[in-house]
Amino acid sequence: MGQKVNPISMRLQVNKDWRSKWFANKREYAKYLAQDLATRKLIQDRVGSRGAINKVDIERSPNLVTVTINTGKAGVVIGRGGTGAQELKDDIEKIYGVAARVNIEEIKKPELHAKLVAENIAHQLSRRMSFRRAIKSASAATMRAGAKGIRIEVAGRLNGAEMSRREKEVAGSVPLHTIRADIDFAQIHAQTVAGIIGVKVWIYKGEN
Repeated sequence: MGQKVNPISMRLQVNKDWRSKWFANKREYAKYLAQDLATRKLIQDRVGSRGAINKVDIERSPNLVTVTINTGKAGVVIGRGGTGAQELKDDIEKIYGVAARVNIEEIKKPELHAKLVAENIAHQLSRRMSFRRAIKSASAATMRAGAKGIRIEVAGRLNGAEMSRREKEVAGSVPLHTIRADIDFAQIHAQTVAGIIGVKVWIYKGEN
C-alpha cells in the first residue's frame, strides 16, 4: 500500500511553516482550533473563489490576533473603499473576542500556487469543460510561469462518464521524496452534474 503524506506537513521542519501560530494548554486547544476554523470558513464564504485566496495565516498574541490573507485579487478582498477588509476585521474580532489585525498580501504569479491552480481547474470542470483540456492548459501555464514541475490528478466521473476513474498530467519533475524540495500542494473538490470530482495539484518550485 502507498503511504500517502501531505507534502506540506512533511516539510514543516525544512521549508514550510505552520498556517496557525499559537500555543494553548489542553483546556483551551479545542476552543482555539474552532476559532481558527471559523475564521477560515468566514473568509472563504465571504470572498470565495472570486478573491482567489491561496492561504490564511493566523498568529495570536495575548490581546491581538493577526490574520494574513494571501490572495491573487487583493481588490476583491479589500472591497470598494476598504469596506470589505473592515467588515472582515469586525467579524474576526467577534469570533476571537479580542482586537484583530487583517493583512492582505497580493500574489504576483497565481499560476505558481497549487490552491489557485486547483480552484481554476475545478471551476472549469464545474462548467462542463473537458477535463483533459483543463489540466493540460493549467500545467502549461504553470510551467510558463517558471515552475520546475507540476503534477495534476483528477478523479471521479470525468466528462460525466458512467464509471469513475483517475487521470493525471505530469510536466517537468516533481520529487515527492526529496524533503528539501519546495513543493506546494492543494486538494479541491469540483461540484459537477455527475457528482464530485477531486482535483489534486503538486507544484515543484526548486530546492531550498
